[in-house]
Amino acid sequence: MQKHERLEQDTKRALTVIISEELKNPEVTGLISVTDVKITPDQRYAKVFVSIYNVKNKEYVLEGLKKSAKFIRGSISRHVKMRNTPELTFVIDNSLEYGSHMDEVFKNMAQNKTEPM
Repeated sequence: MQKHERLEQDTKRALTVIISEELKNPEVTGLISVTDVKITPDQRYAKVFVSIYNVKNKEYVLEGLKKSAKFIRGSISRHVKMRNTPELTFVIDNSLEYGSHMDEVFKNMAQNKTEPM
């Protein structure tokens, strides 16, 4: 694995711990899964993809993460050794939900399939 990919994976693991255990923002509720992290080559910016479950308003939780970005960024600097601690941009990742939805569609199609005449 290349150094940059390892840095992204280390940051992803650190973010998972920080959001689930260290972050005390009451706006950030539900089950939050960090699905991917993309860091620019100069390490100044990072796009954090999150899946949010068990909440009605995902945008509200996403805003809570954005408000906590400064705290999270400071925590990352303590967890992961890197030249620069990147500015964080949080993005909702709906790919897991979409995958579950497609599984249901295919399951329903298989159940409703009739024999050809």
